[in-house]
Amino acid sequence: MPELRQDLLSGDWVLVAPGRASRPDQFIKKKPRRVPAPKAKCPFEDLRASGNWPPLVAYPNAERWEVVLLPNKYPALTHSSVCASPFRDGMYWAKTGIGSHNLLVTRDHNKGFADLDRKTALKVFDVLQYWHREAAKDKCTAYTASFFNWGPSAGASIWHPHYQILSLPIVPPHNARSLHNAEHYFKKHHRCVRCDIIKEERKRKKRIVAENKHAIAVVPYAVKKPFEVSVLPKKHFPYFWKTPREVTRDVAFLLQAVLKKMKKNLHDPDLNFFVHDAPANHGKYGYHHWHIEVIPKVSIEAGFELSTGIDINVVEPETAVKVLRK
Repeated sequence: MPELRQDLLSGDWVLVAPGRASRPDQFIKKKPRRVPAPKAKCPFEDLRASGNWPPLVAYPNAERWEVVLLPNKYPALTHSSVCASPFRDGMYWAKTGIGSHNLLVTRDHNKGFADLDRKTALKVFDVLQYWHREAAKDKCTAYTASFFNWGPSAGASIWHPHYQILSLPIVPPHNARSLHNAEHYFKKHHRCVRCDIIKEERKRKKRIVAENKHAIAVVPYAVKKPFEVSVLPKKHFPYFWKTPREVTRDVAFLLQAVLKKMKKNLHDPDLNFFVHDAPANHGKYGYHHWHIEVIPKVSIEAGFELSTGIDINVVEPETAVKVLRK
């Protein structure tokens, strides 16, 4: 029986309609093997030659780096010492695109986050945390978005694995709506909504993909996309960049475990994952609980989704968990 389920954070409704799929594994299709792009044409193999020098951060050092943070040569936003202010454009409102756009690059030309050794995976999180922290010091930054695109259908235009970090002068509407609903829940119940979700999922045990000491991975109750997973710290931390390293370590390692399960059980799909941090604009966001969302690209939006804003998910979250746990 189809169900309409509502996301507690976004307020969005999702139509869970498993009857529209003949079987849950119809999305699990073997793709042609990815053919690596030539290293000779890769802008991240020789940073000096490609004009990506000097780096902002390099680990363990600039000459023998394994993880490096670079300014994007083709940024979506422009840095300025003057903050963006709203201005009128006829009947419309606009802001200058002031902010920063950086890339975090790992050394290996072919290894995505799932296949990194644990030391390098943790260093990726260290550098992401560092830049979220630095961005929060900038009075012009309202929100910092970090994400990873894996595969062409997920938006990866360069083969070599890299992560993007954008500091924005606004809080994106999607995030603002989730924050508003989290605040409303906190004022009503005097508890964090995601802490309650974790408690509920651990009690029911139907939608947990995996967990470790400090982190848990679940397929959300009202998940929009087939096999989408949320990875969260078990304890309450509003800010990613203020979270203790032993916690971010477990989140990083659990994220790797989830990605490996997707690689194995969904045949290495193209995917995106991103950090949902609290805004950096010096407000009080104690009710927020940072987390990571992983979305494999196994379905597409069609007319119903585009015309109504309601996603149809033909794989029940409870079924998706059974596939991912294998």
